[in-house]
Amino acid sequence: MTETRDDAPVRILEEKLLADDWATLTKYTIDYRRRDGGHETQIRQVYDRGNGACILPFDPDRGTVLLVRQFRMPVWVNSGGGPSRLIEACAGLLDDLDPETAIRREAEEELGYRLGAINRVLDVYMSPGSVSERLAFFIARYSPADRAYRGGGNADEGEDIEVLEPTLDEALRMIRVGEIADAKTIILLWHLKLYGLG
Repeated sequence: MTETRDDAPVRILEEKLLADDWATLTKYTIDYRRRDGGHETQIRQVYDRGNGACILPFDPDRGTVLLVRQFRMPVWVNSGGGPSRLIEACAGLLDDLDPETAIRREAEEELGYRLGAINRVLDVYMSPGSVSERLAFFIARYSPADRAYRGGGNADEGEDIEVLEPTLDEALRMIRVGEIADAKTIILLWHLKLYGLG
């Protein structure tokens, strides 16, 4: 059980592990101190799969970005079995690595590119109502000469990844028409459009 200070706004009364497979799902019963000083008992569930990182490589000479398209089971379930291959920025879990090392590994596995200098631009909680994951966001310059591997993901991990190389303007159009609906990707594309590689 997580220890809390006596004056903390949250005291954990009970912690129950509901699932422990690819990630953990824990049910917490808490004593929550409201802003007005009152207390109430609340029940919350937290899905913890660790922190992650994502990256958007950009080729300023050609105006292109590197994205991936892959199957996502939650999207398939939510769409009632409809379209479920999302267009996304390259991303992955940290797996006990620092964010930069982890995202370089993912760029090689998923995109097939060995990237030079990369720039960490944001750290974001993507779904803080129930998921503990915090993502480190990166932007990087790339060129065709940086291609070092086949890409496509790690088949041993069930990955079946298609690498896409639209222009930045085309990717922004894809957001507007709903072809790109992944939050981390939308954030990175608009960050790049607003601030460039700096």
